[in-house]
Amino acid sequence: MPDPKSLDDVTTPALVLDRTRMARNIARLSGRAEALGVTLRPHLKTAKSVEVASCLTGGTPGPITVSTLAEAERFHAAGYDDILYAVGIAPQKLDRAAALRRAGCDIAVILDSAVQARAAADAGVPAMIEIDSDGHRGGLVPDDPALVEIGRILAPGGRLRGVMTHAGESYGAEGRAAHADFAETERRAVVDAAERLRAAGLDCPVVSVGSTPTAHAARDLAGVTELRAGVYMFFDLVMAGIGVCGIDDIALSVLTTVIGHQPAKGWTMVDAGWMAMSRDRGTAAQRVDQGYGVVCDLDGRPLGELIVTGANQEHGIVALRPGGTGPLPDLPVGTRLRILPNHACATAAQHDRYHVIAPGEPGLAVWPRFGGW
Repeated sequence: MPDPKSLDDVTTPALVLDRTRMARNIARLSGRAEALGVTLRPHLKTAKSVEVASCLTGGTPGPITVSTLAEAERFHAAGYDDILYAVGIAPQKLDRAAALRRAGCDIAVILDSAVQARAAADAGVPAMIEIDSDGHRGGLVPDDPALVEIGRILAPGGRLRGVMTHAGESYGAEGRAAHADFAETERRAVVDAAERLRAAGLDCPVVSVGSTPTAHAARDLAGVTELRAGVYMFFDLVMAGIGVCGIDDIALSVLTTVIGHQPAKGWTMVDAGWMAMSRDRGTAAQRVDQGYGVVCDLDGRPLGELIVTGANQEHGIVALRPGGTGPLPDLPVGTRLRILPNHACATAAQHDRYHVIAPGEPGLAVWPRFGGW
């Protein structure tokens, strides 16, 4: 089957990437990292694409973060050799990490227990100690006695790479001021942990923070060496709902086709159900519930109060949002629409390629994306 020349040629549902919006989003955070005096280590868990990675790192492989060893292997094969695997390490996975190191990849793992540290040290794989800055997930609080114990296990042979944290609770806060407060809590936690390790005579070269909301709102990163963020290149409705970006910054959408109507119910049926959009309902807890996604025209402009209010496996139900007013637009069978996602990571995971557009420019590119662990 020949490559599509435009969105009109693409079989739906399909994942669309607006390269112009993505470039703007990348430049925004790159500029902030430079102003804050830290290295940017983009997280590629959402992108899972060598082409997107190249856009993030300016065409030359640089430091990256991944969430699976499959990502680490694929990106290393593409020339990336400075990689942080930012999920707590299972000892059974250390052989794959060690193999990457033997192949010339400087991969480091994260951990928060002595058991993991001994396994990493035995495997010859450097590690960063995960710090709990907000009770969101894993990690040690900065004054946990185990912090220094783990540091001493890793120190021989230079296996102690540093400390890192992720302020995941910032996703539940709204507004720049709230995100800035989370960023300071995040910074203070890892700086305190690094100071405790150094006071015990242990090197702590890397002090790493990162979440998309805090990365965009941090006022000061004194004592921090690097910044991580993942969804910022695409953004999504969750990020828009908490004030990190605007609707017109969202670079990812799902192309869909109208396949029917239920006039008595005010429904328009489309061929993008939860298999194309994911089941993520991340905006349901926000002030504005966006259903399964905001409905846009083929040029990416939102169509009034239309959202995807329901989703079956291959069917999406387009209707006015609860409380929405105004006439329904005329959307005949065969009409092409685009849907902005709640959670870019979850929606992108449903697809194996990006259909890349640049508004105002002719043509369409197809960039593969991969999955697996």
